[in-house]
Amino acid sequence: MVRYGAQFGPDITFLGVDRCDWADPASYSDADVVILGAPFDGGTSHRSGTRFGPQFIRQTCYLPHDGSRPSLAMRVDGLQDLRVYDAGDVELFSGDAARSVKDLQEAVHAVTANGAIPLVLGGDHTIAWPDAAGVAQHLGQGRISMIHFDAHADTGNIEFGSLIGHGQPMRRLIESGALRGDRFLQIGLRGYWPPPETLSWMAQQNMRSYEMSEIGARGLTECLTEAFGIATDDCDGVFLSVDIDVCDPGHAPGTGTPEPGGLTARQLLDSVRRIAYELPVVGVDLVEVSPPYDHADITSFLANRVVLEVLSGIARRRRDAAEGTSWDPRQPLLEDR
Repeated sequence: MVRYGAQFGPDITFLGVDRCDWADPASYSDADVVILGAPFDGGTSHRSGTRFGPQFIRQTCYLPHDGSRPSLAMRVDGLQDLRVYDAGDVELFSGDAARSVKDLQEAVHAVTANGAIPLVLGGDHTIAWPDAAGVAQHLGQGRISMIHFDAHADTGNIEFGSLIGHGQPMRRLIESGALRGDRFLQIGLRGYWPPPETLSWMAQQNMRSYEMSEIGARGLTECLTEAFGIATDDCDGVFLSVDIDVCDPGHAPGTGTPEPGGLTARQLLDSVRRIAYELPVVGVDLVEVSPPYDHADITSFLANRVVLEVLSGIARRRRDAAEGTSWDPRQPLLEDR
């Protein structure tokens, strides 16, 4: 299969990392992480435009696209200390949701089966269903947990006459058996959706949602620590799904369904870094970046940094495991003393 490249915009890789073809395992046999673009926005219920998300997440940075990004906080280079490839965009037709989710799951499964962590750039949140299902297809049904950052629960059933959409992927994952409801942790929910019958279904699945009201009362650090304990209980890995609208629209205006009162950019970056460092992450997606609704690339800059924080956290976790060291954000690193 010929590498597809970019479905929209210039054919570039994430900040200049090497290319690969997800359908050719030999092209990324030494990969730690493989980036996949999923430019699908056929599941949006309000403002579309996330099909352009992968392009902007890959390119929005004021530094050279040289395949290197040393982390000031963690003293690692996620693009150099890990072997990171970019497989380009999976060809997804937003007019055919059923075909698109099938094709994306095939790509994610191929990457996972080859021993790499898939990092998928969306696209709307519809893609979380094939993303996490593709990982579970290889690692085992019900054997991975989900930590899900979002303003919305995305547990709807039938919307606009369809089972497939960006408000329904989490229900599809649980109903399919790919993920367990009692190992499903949601962070940042707020606003005026979902309705009571959907909340009732979520309670029946034993899902745990940390709404912004609870985060405000208890503190984000305490909520995350509790969520980590649940996520790692009787599961072999953690899938991280980040909807950029978990942040307040002042920090991430370029998204399809903005909801006031969310996390700050700083809170999100600290959270994903901590997850990648402390937990066995086996898959990641970053969704709902809609460049047509952005202002001065604010949202795209944040999304680019979410990817880098994840990669830096994974790189530091592996270095510390290999060297018997540890990273504490409250203390200078030993090599700086």
